[in-house]
This record gives sequence, C-alpha cells and structure tokens, in this order.
Amino acid sequence: MTGPILAHLQSRAMEFGPLTDDAAEPERFWRHWKLARDEQEVAWLFFDMQDASVNVLSQEAISELGEVIEYLESQMPKGLVIRSAKASGFCAGANIEEFQGLSDEEEIVSKLQEAHTIADRLAALACPTVALIHGSCLGGGLEIALCCDYRLALPDAKLGLPEIRLGLHPGLGGTSRLTHLIDPLEAMTLMLTGKSLDARRARKKGLIDAVIEERHVVNAVVAAVQGKLKRHESGLKDRILATGPARQFEARQMRAKSADKAPPEHYPAPEALIKLWEEHGGDAEQMRRAEIRSFARLLTGDTAQNLIRVFFLSEKLKKLARSAERKIGQVHVIGAGAMGGDIAGWCAFQGLRVTLHDPQTETIADAVRRAAELCDRKHRSVAETRDVLDRLVPDPDNLGVAKADLVIEAVPEKLDIKHQVYQEIEPRMQQDALLATNTSSIPLKELASVLKKPGRFIGLHFFNPVAKMQLVEVVEHARTTKSTREQANAFVGQISRYPAPVKSAPGFLVNRVLMPYLLEAILLIDEGIAAETIDRAAENFGMPMGPVELADHVGLDICLDVAEMLAERLDQPLPELPDWFRQQVEGGDLGRKSGKGFYTWKEGEPQKSQDVDDPGEELPDRLLLPMLNTCMTCLREGIIGDQELLDGAVIFGTGFAPFRGGPLQHAKSQGYGKIVERLETFAEKHGERFKPDPGWAEER
Repeated sequence: MTGPILAHLQSRAMEFGPLTDDAAEPERFWRHWKLARDEQEVAWLFFDMQDASVNVLSQEAISELGEVIEYLESQMPKGLVIRSAKASGFCAGANIEEFQGLSDEEEIVSKLQEAHTIADRLAALACPTVALIHGSCLGGGLEIALCCDYRLALPDAKLGLPEIRLGLHPGLGGTSRLTHLIDPLEAMTLMLTGKSLDARRARKKGLIDAVIEERHVVNAVVAAVQGKLKRHESGLKDRILATGPARQFEARQMRAKSADKAPPEHYPAPEALIKLWEEHGGDAEQMRRAEIRSFARLLTGDTAQNLIRVFFLSEKLKKLARSAERKIGQVHVIGAGAMGGDIAGWCAFQGLRVTLHDPQTETIADAVRRAAELCDRKHRSVAETRDVLDRLVPDPDNLGVAKADLVIEAVPEKLDIKHQVYQEIEPRMQQDALLATNTSSIPLKELASVLKKPGRFIGLHFFNPVAKMQLVEVVEHARTTKSTREQANAFVGQISRYPAPVKSAPGFLVNRVLMPYLLEAILLIDEGIAAETIDRAAENFGMPMGPVELADHVGLDICLDVAEMLAERLDQPLPELPDWFRQQVEGGDLGRKSGKGFYTWKEGEPQKSQDVDDPGEELPDRLLLPMLNTCMTCLREGIIGDQELLDGAVIFGTGFAPFRGGPLQHAKSQGYGKIVERLETFAEKHGERFKPDPGWAEER
C-alpha cells in the first residue's frame, strides 16, 4: 500500500503542476530539483527547472544535481526515481545558450570533467536508480537517464541524441554509455543521424527497459527497486562488435556513408564520433575521458558555433509564429496544380481540414494522389493515411470558401486571372477569414487593388517541394493589418514551417537572392565552363546542390520568367541572358520536369560526368558574391527586418551552407572589407552586376 507522500507525488506528477513548498512534506528543495521519500524509503527526485516550461541541463542544474547526489550518499534511500515535473517532458537537453561564443577549450574541458564526475556518481549510487521518462528526453537529458540502472518510459516518450545537428556529439558520457548498453552499431547510427525514437522503438532496441502507463508507475518502480524488473543486457553480437577489429571495419563503413551526406571538411563531428568509438570503444571509462576532449574541440570550432547560431535563428523564426491567439482550423485552396495541390496536401498532413478547388477534377485527383504518396514517404500507417485523405476534401464547386478561416490562392501568375478569382470569392468569405496568395512575382499592391478588405490580404509564398522546404515567406503590403500578419505567421507555425516576414518587393527575398546565383552559373556555361565543374565549385563551398542542377530542378522556364521580371522591376543591373538559353526554353528543354535541361534526367536524377575539372579559387566567388551582395541590398532596403532573419530565411529557403551560419554571417567572418575588395575586382573584370552595395559600408 502506498503512503500519502507517494500518492501526492504521483498526483502532482500527472497534473504536472509546479512543486511548491507545501508539496507533500518535501525532504529537500533546490531551485531546479525537488526531493521527497515515500514510506518505502524510495526517493523521488523531480526535475523542475525554475521559471521555465521545459527542463534543460544548465550548468546550475547539473551543479545542483551534484548536491542532490551528495545528500543522497549521506542519506541513502532504498531506491531513487528521477522524473520531470514538466508537461513538456523529461529534459530537452543542454542549455544551448551556454554554448554560444565559447572559445577556451581548456575551460570547457574543466567544466565537462566536473559534470562527468556528477554523472559518474549518479551511475555509482549504492541503490537502484530509475529514470521515469515522459515526453522529450533528448541530448543531456538522455545521458542522465543512461546513468540510471533502469529506464521506464511512458508511451509518449521521445528519446534521442541530436547533438550532431549542432556540429557536436554527446558530451556527458553518452557516447560510451549508449554504445555499451545497446548494439553499438545501432547506438552509433542513432548518434550520427541525430534521429529520435518513440518509446516502442526505444524498447525494442534496448534503450529503455519497459513502456508503461502512468497508472502502473508505482508497481513498475517497486519491481525495479526490488530487482524484479528485467534489464536489457548486451548480447554476444554486441560484444563481438565492440572488439577492435570489428570496430575498425565498421568505422570504415560509417565514414563512407557519413561523408556522403556530411563532408568532414565542413562537418567534423561525425568523423570525431566515429574516431572516438573506433579508438576507445572497447574501454567505457577511457572512451568517456576521450569524449571530453573531443567535445571541447568541436564546441570551439567554427562549424559548431555556426550551427548553434542556426539553431537560434530557427528559434527566432519559430517565435514569430506564436503571437496570434486565433488558430486556423479550416483552409481552402484555389488551384490544385503543382504548388496549390501540394500546399493543400501538406496542410491536411499537418492535421488541418482542407477543401481543394480546381475547375479540372482530374487535377484535384492528381493532388490527392500526391498527398497519398507523401503519407507513404513519411511512413504513415494505412489508418493515418486515411485520416489525412479524409481531411483533404475535393471541392470542384468552390463551396469551401464560405467556411474557411484561410483561403489560399494558387492560380497561374496572371494578374487578370487572380483579380477574377478575388472578385468572385471575397463576398462569400467569412468576415474574419484571411485571403492569401502564393504569388512569387506579382506585387501585392497590384493584387489587392480589387479587394474591398485589403487589410486581410497577405502573401504566403511556399517553395517547391512543399513537403521538404522549411520556409514560407509571409509577404505584407502597405495595408496589411497587424492581426493578419500575426495570424499568417501563426498558420505557418501550425503547419510546421518557419515564417519569414518580408515586404512585397520584386522577388521578395529568397528569389531575389537566389536569382543572381543561378544567372551567374548560366553565364559561366556560356563562357564554356562545364556544368559539372560549376556545380562542384558550389558543392565544395558547402551548398547542398550546385546552381546548374538547382536551375534544372526549379525549371528553366521559371528561371527565365523570374529573371525577366527582376530585370524589368529592379534598378540594380542583372546580366543579359544568352540567346541560346532562351531558345532552349522555347524548345521545351526545361530541366527535370521535361527530362532534359542543362543535364539529361533519368528516374529523377541528373546524368553527370564523373570527370570534373578542379573549380579553382575564383569560381566559387563568381557564384556566391552576387548572392551575398544581393543579401546586403535586401537588408539595406528593409525587405526583411534584420540580419538574423535574413540569414535564417536564406538558409531555410535556399539551403545555403548551414555550417557557415548564413550568407551575411559568412561575409562577416570573411570581413566586409575583403568582400568589397573582391566585388570591386570582379566588377572591373565582369561588369556592373558586381558593384558593391552601399550597405557594406553602412554595416561596418
């Protein structure tokens, strides 16, 4: 029979209320940890980060955990249970803010050694220890759980070690403890990919010992403390894989696979992790010691610091989506073509009810088919796929306009067609519904000229493919209301995308920045440089795809249309495209969608020559400097609010090399003066399009 203390603690845990001084005869309180014992002498330690909705392992929280362990060592309980008092989960990982700007490797080593000592003492406690996990258990949070004898998870648990995404690997002993707990190849894959596991899959791999419901927590804890709960133990295969020869063989395989996605010269963390396991995986303690130095070396490097910056850029974009009180419940999309259909499918996939209108019913049917294929690619079950498709409602009669909270227009890029749509639907829309356009080229002022309520009109510029591109430009015009802007930002967050608030201007931000990069590649081809060499130059810089291949992906007809639009509406000089390029577009060789562009495409892949010339040092500058210069122009013109928003938008909208921290952050690291010098040199050699923007001088 459980006592009143335990009963109260369980009640509070399920309610996830704050643990205050009147809570159940607390034994001890720290700022971030609350400790009490039940009548069975089992200690319950709640992680309850003060003034926060999410637990993170700050230096202070780790230090306090050391004090808790010291107290428990002097007053040893019969068992220890660690769980969270937060609804958000067990622990989201380290406090990444404390990682910013660190440059003293020895200081980091010293702090890590102190943290490791605390983790080791937790692992060595002379009583059974249980990590009771719900929600997110990531990074350092999972490393703390790995110090416990048992890990019990509620069904909603999500476990992972995502440090690789920050240019790091686990640093609190996780590299050693995980590879010695489960199949080391599974452990390395988990760390090298940064992916998370749900409770069921984590149980299958041996990362947790049992998945339980809240009502069974007490019995499971009692079984663990009494040694009656079966623990995961490594088998013969795991021990064989931990031997030196096996590690060396597997490490070679890991290197080849990892380098294909993350070149070590740009992303050193995967190689550092592989080397750590290869050299020290046979000795758990030695591996933990080596982990400290490796982590410190990575953390002080440019890649980690830039990727940490990118993390905070994404957080800044996410915050823009949290300002509106009213959420969008139903969306109506007009135009079921490649963009409109995929926007509708993605909204349904994200849980919204969507009506999809197009005068051609076969076009709607094709969009529904693509939504089903999306579910298949995302590994959704038959039931989950059915739910998505149930939410995506074909609407050939355009009736959904009257019920939608948001109407998205995605019809062809013709002003008269869009005006006709607006005049037909605006009288039928709800009074507080938003009207959005997915235009990529027409000024919103012109589009809004026929509207009776232009304040609720806004641009939502998605990028292709919708299911992969993380950014949506939220485009406002002079009469857009604050409420409309906030609701549009919030909607983008609802569908798991980052909103980038930009002003209506030719090309907005992303297309304006991207086009000089693509046009320069076409001019280089005109000069006789092979497409493969041009792409290699960009890939060597760190771009996920070269500009020639990207132009084929986008569509050469679209590139031509956007280039002509920008040339017509911008004051800044753009290069004149060669006649052969226009003739190629007119002849129907449009890139990937037609099977032939700059490359021939087979089964969705460009057929490239493997014999590629060395791009040299000048070629990357030829490609990237026009992009950087245009970024500065957009910042100076106020197309977007600040440098951080610009860097984030360009990274998530174009794939600009994340490890460089963003285009303007990269320029800053090079020195604005050096950028200006290179632009001036290129302007003399190649023309006015390289003339440095005045903003470079203003930002110094």
